Amino acid sequence: MDRPELPLPQLHAFTVLAEELHFGRAAARLGIAQPPLSQQIARLEAKVGHPLFVRGPGRVALSAAGRELLPSARRALVGLADGLAAARAVGSGRAGRLRIGFSASLALTVLPGVLRTFRERFPAVELDIREMTTAPQLAALYEDAVDVGLLREPPPAGEAGSLGFRTVLTEPFVAVLPSDHPLAARRTVGVGTLAEEPFVLFPRAVGPGLYDRIGEVCGSVGFAPRIVQHAVEWQTVCALVGAGLGVSLAPASIRRIRLRGVAFRAVEPGTVRTRVAVAWRRDDPNPLVARLLEVVGTG
Repeated sequence: MDRPELPLPQLHAFTVLAEELHFGRAAARLGIAQPPLSQQIARLEAKVGHPLFVRGPGRVALSAAGRELLPSARRALVGLADGLAAARAVGSGRAGRLRIGFSASLALTVLPGVLRTFRERFPAVELDIREMTTAPQLAALYEDAVDVGLLREPPPAGEAGSLGFRTVLTEPFVAVLPSDHPLAARRTVGVGTLAEEPFVLFPRAVGPGLYDRIGEVCGSVGFAPRIVQHAVEWQTVCALVGAGLGVSLAPASIRRIRLRGVAFRAVEPGTVRTRVAVAWRRDDPNPLVARLLEVVGTG
């Protein structure tokens, strides 16, 4: 059996008349003339199949059917109002859900400040934070699995495709050394002094941009790093260095990882830096993406 549709204007007119119990006052409150109000009520009564009001000389009262309908009518109108408010909030970028991918090392630098500022400005937004290395972040962006990425060494502009990138910060590299290594006695370490050392580094597949950048840094002083051990996370890289398996080059923020047996030293030339960027789909209609880009731009 088909359910009759109850237009919301008729429900609104019904609830106002139920509260006023006077056609003149209800019409004034609705901003319409009394005849159109009477027509709205008559149409609603026709759909219900029973009178909703008992009309008498100088008085209007709810019928039994009217008393039964009133709570549902009010719930429907409140639900619509709530839905409209929620839709406006999401459409304006004040509410909704934002999926953010981030490289683990950024938890040591830019990520906490970005998230704190965003939460302060947009407390109604649900944040879905996902730790991912750079290559999986790029794949997730292309596949619409995340909305925004915070990553290191984005691909060159010619390889960006549908993605946009904006530099958030740059930071220098540091040498990661066993604390008992002879080079750990120095305040700064020339990159060239690492030429004969075994390296611990992440696989290129998880972060090709940063992997290649480290290769460029070494290549600029005449050597390619001899990688003897791979690890996906920087904390693991540092732990393996502390265990004596080799040395590494890492972004300076990695110094915040405190591990026994590991020393971090500034490298020369000091102008060598790595880039952190925010990434997004340029055609993404989600207004929350623009809100996060605003935060990153002002953070």
